[in-house]
Parts: sequence; structure tokens; C-alpha cells
Amino acid sequence: MNPASFEARLDASPLTRTMGLLWLLSAGLIALDGFDFFVIGVAIPFLKQDFGLNATTIGAVATAAVAGSLFGSLILGPLTDQVGRQRMLIVDIALFVVATAGTALAWNAASLIAFRFLVGMGIGADYPISVAYITENVPARHRGRMVIGAFAFQAVGALLGALTGVVIIQLFRVLYPDAPLMAIQYAWRWMLGVGVILALAVAGVRLSFSLESPRYYISRGEYAQASAAASQLLGEPVTITAEMEPRQPQESPTYTTLFSRYHRRSTLLTAIPWFLQDIATYGIGIFTPTIIAMLAFSTETDFMVKEINAAKGAALVDLFLILGFLCAIGLVERWGRIRLQMIGFLGMAVGLGLLALADWAPSGSSLEMGLVLAGFLIFNLMMNAGPNSTTFLLSGEVFPTAIRATGAGFAAAVAKAGAVLGTFVLPVLARSLGLPWLLELLALLCILAAGVTYAFRIETTGQSLEAVPDLEPTIVDKPA
Repeated sequence: MNPASFEARLDASPLTRTMGLLWLLSAGLIALDGFDFFVIGVAIPFLKQDFGLNATTIGAVATAAVAGSLFGSLILGPLTDQVGRQRMLIVDIALFVVATAGTALAWNAASLIAFRFLVGMGIGADYPISVAYITENVPARHRGRMVIGAFAFQAVGALLGALTGVVIIQLFRVLYPDAPLMAIQYAWRWMLGVGVILALAVAGVRLSFSLESPRYYISRGEYAQASAAASQLLGEPVTITAEMEPRQPQESPTYTTLFSRYHRRSTLLTAIPWFLQDIATYGIGIFTPTIIAMLAFSTETDFMVKEINAAKGAALVDLFLILGFLCAIGLVERWGRIRLQMIGFLGMAVGLGLLALADWAPSGSSLEMGLVLAGFLIFNLMMNAGPNSTTFLLSGEVFPTAIRATGAGFAAAVAKAGAVLGTFVLPVLARSLGLPWLLELLALLCILAAGVTYAFRIETTGQSLEAVPDLEPTIVDKPA
């Protein structure tokens, strides 16, 4: 006999085709995030020469998508709770296709910045939509692994961005060996243009099925629609009634609600560590090719050789982003979200410390190269094994359905404020303080983030999704 409630039936259900498709759609959206944010790091040296960019404009180009993501998360998160996950997906993907095409066709720095801001708006919507879509529609026993598995595609996108840069630079070297101006003017357009192809592929997945979250309908008291959506999701007839799923008191999807006494701890837990993490993640991630070039290829004088070597180095260290996610998938249900996040932050601090030490090694030496690679590998591995996975996961677990996308969107927006700080301010600080001191400062921020995680900890591992907010103000240190 099937359990009566939707949540019980969902938790007892095997993974269905519809669950797989919605997971694939969410993963594809997040892959676009990784590609668009990180391919710009490979393209920036070419843009700098093509458009004659100064340091401030380079910072604006690098920051535009991150700033757009901040506004996208802040504005579109509450809207997702109001109009539904499915409708926002259509808007999101359409925005992606148009904006990515615009970046590849940009005619000056101002147009490029504008289009990358719109790309960021789409990326910002991905966070609340994707985490709400998955957490609400998969069995609890698979929830952590599937959310992190989808988010792992950020690393896949980042790696694809680095590899795209390597392939395109190499093609221009082969096709135009004596005309570097061709690469300067067109290589970056091809790099960004690949994002259009990826956006169209995600749009194809979106058109293959249509599903609104049954929990979204239940939270609004729309039981006929909830029954139809649940039947599609579970692949069997499901009837949901008010008696089976009584409507909970409706909370307004506003930011005032997030800072009420009941949800304040959840808001601080999801927002502050993610903010501190993104200062380091995006500051280091977007400029990974540039940092590698500065630390490990500083004596190389040939522009094209230096850039392709830096892109190859970025692709190598990006592999450890994927390995980190695999570690998170394997450990998140065993170790719990909070422990994994704290260990990850401390590991990031170690990696940054090794990168700082690399500056003291003889320039061009094997010691310098070893410290650079070890620092990046440890940083990327521990970041994705810990906070880059768990901050996203927690943002979708600690808020009730009525304000889930609002809470996740706010946390993502605060995180992107940290990303803006990392991408725009860090290059300036690197020039004034020196790169080693900057890296040590970032290491201290990671240690602070581990402390904040402990101070506001709410462990969600093994908890029913709708019961998680009821843990407030009781704090669970580890799963039962």
C-alpha cells in the first residue's frame, strides 16, 4: 500500500524519467554558469588588446556577469516563488540565448559589459530555480547527492571554458601563424560564441518536458494541479487533497520574512559563508589563467605561447574542481553538510597559503611551478568538496517551500556581492598589496567562514525537507 502523503510517496519512489530530466535541465543551466563565468578569464587578454582596455575596464568586463547574477538572484528569486519554477525557466533560458549571442557580437567594451550583465541576470536566476526544482522533486535519500551532482556541472562548464580557450587559441596559431592580430580580434568572439551553442542545447532539454513542482502547488492550495504534477513526476496516478496535505500558513516571499526571528539563523547560515567563499572563488577562479601566467610563466615573452600555456594550466587545475565535487557527492550524506563545509574552508586556506609561498620561490623554477599547481589543486579540490557544494545545497534545504527560492536567491545574491568584490577589487589590491599578501588575506577570510559556519550551524542531513525549518531554533550538530 502506497503512503498517503505526497512527501512520503516521493521519498519511497525510485528515480523516474521526469526526475532525471529536471535534474539534467538544472545541471545544464549550472554548466552555463561555469562556462560563462570562467571562459572570460581566458578571453580577457585578447579583449584587452582588441578594445584597448585599461585595468578598470577589464575589472568591469570581468565583473559584469557577476553583478548581473547578483541582481538576477535578488529580483528573480522572489518572482520564482510567486509565478512558479516552470515559468521562470522559460524566461531564464530565453535570456541566456539572447545575451550570450550579444556577447560574441559585441562591438565595444560598453556593449560587451551590457550583454555580460544580462548573461549574469540569467545565471542569477539559475541558483534559486535549480536548487528549488531539485530539492522539491527528488527523494530525500538522493537529495544531497543530486543537488551537488547538478551543481558539479559548474566545474564541467568551467573546464569546458578552459578547453574551449585552448582549442581556439591553438586553431588561430595554426591557421594564422604570422598574424596574431587575427587571434586578438576574433579568438575571444569564438570563445564566447560557444556559450550560444550550450544555451541552445539547454533550451532543447527544456522543450522536451514541462513540469511544475507539486510542492509549489501544494503551498498555494492548488490540489488539482498538484495531483497532475505529482502523477507526472512519480510516473503513477497520485491524488493530493487538502486533508492529506493541509496548506501551511502562507509566508510572504519577501526579504523581511527572511530576517524574521524564525528564519534569521537560516538566512545568516546560507548567506555569510557563501559571501566569504565567493570572494575567493571568483577572485581566484576568473583570473586563474592570469594568475598562472604571472606566477609560472612570468618570463615568457611570446603572447600566444604565454596565453595557451596559461589556458592549459587553468584546464589542469579545473579538473580538480570536478574531483572536488565527486568527493562532495560521496561524503555529503556520510559527513553531513556542516562538517564538510568547515573542512572545505580550512582546506581552501591551505591552498591559498601555498600559492602565496610560490612568489618566494625562484622565478621559473620547478619549486615555483610545484607550489602554484599544488596550491590551485588543493584550493579547487577542497572548495568543491566543501563550501562550493554545501552552500548551494543548504540554501535549498533550510527554507520552507513558500519562500525557498526567495531564501536561496537572497543567499546567492549576497554571495555574488562577494564575487563582485573578488573580481573587481582583488586586481586592485594585488597591485597595491602584492599578490602574496592578497592570497594570505583570502586565506584568513576562509578561516573566518569556517567559524561562521559553526556559529550558525543547522544540519539538514537526513531531515525531511518540509521539517527542516522546524529545527529552528534547535540546532542539530550532526545527523542522527
